[in-house]
Amino acid sequence: MAAQKEKIIIYCDGGSRGNPGPAAIGIYIPQLRKGYSKFLGRTTNNEAEYQAAIFALKKIKHLIGGEKAEKSEVEIRSDSELLIKQLNGEYKIKEKTLVPFFIEIWNLKQDFGGMKFVALPREENMEADRLVNRELDGKIGLFD
Repeated sequence: MAAQKEKIIIYCDGGSRGNPGPAAIGIYIPQLRKGYSKFLGRTTNNEAEYQAAIFALKKIKHLIGGEKAEKSEVEIRSDSELLIKQLNGEYKIKEKTLVPFFIEIWNLKQDFGGMKFVALPREENMEADRLVNRELDGKIGLFD
C-alpha cells in the first residue's frame, strides 16, 4: 500500500493600493507557524495574487526540500476568486499579463506530489492579509 502524502496548507494573499499601485504578498503556513511577506513594487492586484501563489510554492519547496515536496500535497488557499477559479480551469484568463504567472504555477505544480487550489472567505485569510498590509504600511511612503 502506498504511503499517504503529507498535506501542506498555505494561505496566500496579494494586494495593491491602487490598481496598479504599490503591492505586496503574504503567505502563512499553519503547520510551521510561519508567515512570510514581500514587497513587489508597483503592480496590479491580480498580478499580486498570482505572485503570492508562486512565492508560496517556491518557499515551501525551499523549506522542506525537493524530495519531500515530491511526496507532499500542497493546498493553496486564497480569498481571490479570480486566482482560484483560473487555476482550477473554471475561468478563462482574459488578462494577458497573467498568462506567464499561470504558466509558472503550472510548472511549479510538477515539483509536488499533488496540488489543490481552494477559495475561502476573506475573514478566513486574515493572517496572510495582515502580512500584506504590514509590508505595504512599511513601504508605502516610498511612492508618495
